Amino acid sequence: MLSAWIGSLAFLCVAILYVFLALGFPLGEFAMGGKHKIMPRPMRAACAVSVLIQLLAIFFILQAGHVINVGFLNQAAKWVCYFFAVYLILNTVMNGMSPSRKEKMLMTPLSFIAAICFLITAWNG
Repeated sequence: MLSAWIGSLAFLCVAILYVFLALGFPLGEFAMGGKHKIMPRPMRAACAVSVLIQLLAIFFILQAGHVINVGFLNQAAKWVCYFFAVYLILNTVMNGMSPSRKEKMLMTPLSFIAAICFLITAWNG
């Protein structure tokens, strides 16, 4: 299912950014309000946890989109996709209100695209 591939790719981009943030790269203007160019240590830990959640979301959208198949997770994958769709819609709104222009310009459309893909995949999954 195309929406699963697009959504997983969009979320993979976010996960890669968060890996770099967790490692201390100066990309903080793209995330979490853009307040810190380099994330402080506690926020780096939050970024690392976020990467794990994002990878889990990628797994579930690929499962719901029938790209991968772990049979007993079919129904759960659909509901997890609905959860992430709602989360990403809220995230899109928050990114749009960010004081960071870089976050607004990159993360808002990325989270919106991912939200639509999670929603479409859940509906069709």
